[in-house]
Amino acid sequence: MFAQKKSFKDFYYPTVSKKDWKDYNWQLNNRIRNLEKLSSYIKIDKGALSKLGKFEKNLNFSITPYYLSLINPENEEDPIRKQCVPTLEEFETLEGESDPLGEKENMPVSGLIHKYPDRALILATNICPVYCRHCFRRGEWDKGENVASLQNLQLMFEYIKSKTSIKEVIISGGDPLFLSDFLLDFILRELRKIGNVEVIRIASRVPVVLPQRITKELSSILKKYSPIWFVTHFNHFNEITDESSKCVENLLLSKAIVLNQTVLLKGINDNSETIEKLFRALLKIGVKPYYLFECDPAKGVTHFRTSLFKGLEIMESLRGRVSGLAQPTFALDTQGGGKVPLLPNYVLSYKENSVLVRNYEGKIFEYQNPYRDKEFSAPLLPFEDKIKSGK
Repeated sequence: MFAQKKSFKDFYYPTVSKKDWKDYNWQLNNRIRNLEKLSSYIKIDKGALSKLGKFEKNLNFSITPYYLSLINPENEEDPIRKQCVPTLEEFETLEGESDPLGEKENMPVSGLIHKYPDRALILATNICPVYCRHCFRRGEWDKGENVASLQNLQLMFEYIKSKTSIKEVIISGGDPLFLSDFLLDFILRELRKIGNVEVIRIASRVPVVLPQRITKELSSILKKYSPIWFVTHFNHFNEITDESSKCVENLLLSKAIVLNQTVLLKGINDNSETIEKLFRALLKIGVKPYYLFECDPAKGVTHFRTSLFKGLEIMESLRGRVSGLAQPTFALDTQGGGKVPLLPNYVLSYKENSVLVRNYEGKIFEYQNPYRDKEFSAPLLPFEDKIKSGK
């Protein structure tokens, strides 16, 4: 019998005080990490449970009580459940890459990724409060839970300082907010000492899966090194709760700029209605939709992947119907080549002095082009020539 009328907390944790429930350490210490225990909270088919048990050593799953409370326990298609509860589909295909973004090829120092000239990314830990089943860094789960050592971090700082082209540093993982306040303060302090570092970004799913982590103490640390660009990861509007909204409010009060990256996931958010509702809800709490990503081709996530055309269809459906503030960049991440933005094609044809375009309603307009170089034909031709010549 699962929780119905009573709140999740009162049904499953009646002796736990509200103070403890709101304590992120309590949430972390009480994560659900084995299938048998998980089956006492949500409905899991006995046959599937038995088969999954054979892979339990390789599952590497973890769910905070808070995030688990968002799941409809009777619905196997629940969008929160599908993001955090392991399924047999993860083991039914060998397709995909262990390093789909080619990060290891761009790692001059262990744990530091330098793919773009002006940006570097610190893998501060491989631990997460909740392990997302669609994660493109799933390959890191097999290495055991670890946190970057002070010695390793110093090597990263020295490299960043030596490469003056690096203007922005992203602190990622795993989830960097799994680190202690002391270590986060240390990392931020050291980065602020490096003259060429102009922007610091934190990539964390804490507002979604462990909103209790943004404490007054952590807010003070973030404020001390402001502005911090904070990029989080809401995938469905059911993840926006009173707790997550309060978490975002605390981030904004710490002078952080809060953005969101959503991954397009089959059966979770791969339709216009869900994405629009999510993006509108994010704006309402002060979060700017930043990226909508095609799901990366990592091993074990094939069942989450959608067609690229589905993403383009969704982006086109947003145009003209929602504010530009609610429209992120739709992109895919290539192996070793970085992000490639994808846009619906609104330019239909080119003439010498005009272009033929269509708007969000499908209406066609001719737009006068002030560019009058008679030798100019179309901006796509040089690119097409390179493809044809193989250069």
